[in-house]
Amino acid sequence: MEKTLRTNVAKLTGTIAVPGDKSISHRAAIFGALATGTTKIDHFLLADDCQQTLTALKQLGVPVQLSGDQVTIKGRGFKNLQHPNQPLNLGNSGTATRLLLGLLSKQSFAVELAGDQSLSKRPMARVTAPLRQMGANIAEPAAHLPLTIQANNRLQALDYRIPVASAQVKSALIFAALQADQVSHLTEIAPTRDHTERMLRQFGGVLDKDGLTLTITPQTQFKSQQLRVPGDLSSAAVFVLAATLVPNSQLRLQQVGLNNTRTGFLDVLSRMGANLRVENVHSAFEASGDLIVNTSDLNGTIIEGQEIANVIDELPLLALAATQAHGTTVIKDAAELRVKETDRIAAVATELSKLGAQIETKPDGLVIHGPTPLKPVTSDQLTTYGDHRIGLMLAVAALISNGTLTLTQAEAVNVSYPHFFADLQRVCH
Repeated sequence: MEKTLRTNVAKLTGTIAVPGDKSISHRAAIFGALATGTTKIDHFLLADDCQQTLTALKQLGVPVQLSGDQVTIKGRGFKNLQHPNQPLNLGNSGTATRLLLGLLSKQSFAVELAGDQSLSKRPMARVTAPLRQMGANIAEPAAHLPLTIQANNRLQALDYRIPVASAQVKSALIFAALQADQVSHLTEIAPTRDHTERMLRQFGGVLDKDGLTLTITPQTQFKSQQLRVPGDLSSAAVFVLAATLVPNSQLRLQQVGLNNTRTGFLDVLSRMGANLRVENVHSAFEASGDLIVNTSDLNGTIIEGQEIANVIDELPLLALAATQAHGTTVIKDAAELRVKETDRIAAVATELSKLGAQIETKPDGLVIHGPTPLKPVTSDQLTTYGDHRIGLMLAVAALISNGTLTLTQAEAVNVSYPHFFADLQRVCH
């Protein structure tokens, strides 16, 4: 789909309720499937990614019903999942794929996992290698989709230092460790989002944490829940940045998730000079609150080290922010960006350079010199590369650009934010 983008917007004002958090929606659905009883999940993200998880669960015999943005799931437990009559096609969802690899590593049946062209290029050995150490019977080659997990009746405990800062890898191994024969220990190299750990406890499970090490005791009994998914901070970040950059703007983003392993974007943007505050904070299994954002000038910064894992999904937005900031911004230690839905380092540099941004690529990041007025320089046609994060970032870039811009593969934003363009239109003035 090709879309003409809004450009040269005078101001953004209004209130937005962004969709439910993608990471939390995935995990709530999976734990609901494993629990005893009926789980009701309100404000579930009904975007492409999370729909893939629901479809896979239904193929595994889990009853799932939708009513608006409420999902009702009747739990089956670990041992009562059913053999699907066809491969689980997970589309573009890396989260669904990696979490299900761990969950399905001890089942009485074989199951094949497949995905689209983009997902089939993403690395899976970071999950399959430790799972095979536990005894998972995953057919070779096990580096990319499609993958077949053979029937298996035993997983042994794992003591493992996870070599990449990845919440998806950690979560896959947690789901496997819950089914192991003894206690497992997982140590991260840097803190990553902890939605799986929080969700496990919310459903009545037990998990211990000491610094960067998790201790997982085998357990397969979970209690059904009724819960509400907070707004997705990564989706809210799009509007936080838009209101920061577009002159004379003020936006309120309602009940956005404020998990402290996800708020790195707010920390970095505040450090750069953003004018934002939090109101109406609610504490539940995941904290949430309203974000109020006003236009402000920004200064360059350095984003590196352990901070990267906390902002990995928002780095394209921060790169755009850097094009409007005074001075030089350096993003490094972010090689993980190259193995996302697309090579986001290359995509960000290529697309923003079309608009005149001064960007240098590095193997593990970007160097950006600002501020630079944005306008079509080498092309007025931008592309998402099929990556929702790139598409959302470019829609914000267009707001502060002169000229006419079109976006190809604009449907990619549906992966995380199906009604994004409608929400954007409503607050543009």
